[in-house]
Amino acid sequence: MSTLNDRIREDLTQAMRDRDALTLSTMRMLKTAIAKAEVAGTEAVELDDDAILALLATEARKRNEAAEMYEQGGRTELAAKERAEAEIIARYLPAALDDKTLVAIVAAEVTIARAAGHSGGKAMGVVVKAVREHVGQQADGARIAAFVKQALA
Repeated sequence: MSTLNDRIREDLTQAMRDRDALTLSTMRMLKTAIAKAEVAGTEAVELDDDAILALLATEARKRNEAAEMYEQGGRTELAAKERAEAEIIARYLPAALDDKTLVAIVAAEVTIARAAGHSGGKAMGVVVKAVREHVGQQADGARIAAFVKQALA
C-alpha cells in the first residue's frame, strides 16, 4: 500500500476519534475516489503516490470550481463548505510553486522549444508538456498554460 494512502487512512481514523465531521466526510470522499480509481480499468490496480497526488489535485480543483459556482449563485454557505474541503485536500498536495519560479521554468522551456524550431501551437504543446514534467503536481495545468501563452506571445 502506498504511504500517501496509509496517511489518508490514518487521518480518517483520527477524524473519527476527533468527531470532526467535515474532515471525516472529506477523508471518506478521498478514500472512495481512490478506491474507484483503483478498480476503474479493465484490471484492478493499486495506485502509487504519484497517481494518488494526481487524483487529489483533481478533487481539489473540483471543489474550487464548485465553490466558484456556488458563489456566483449566491450560495455562500455551500461555497464555504467546498473551500474548506479543498483546504483539507490541499494538506496532501505538494506546495504550489510561486509565480516567479514558474515563470523562470516556462521561460527556460520556451527557449529550448524555440531552439528546436517549434513555433505557434506546436510550441505551446511542447512547452506545456515539458513544464508539466518538470514541476509535477506543484502547478495547476491552467496556470502553466496561462504562463506559457504569455511567454510565447
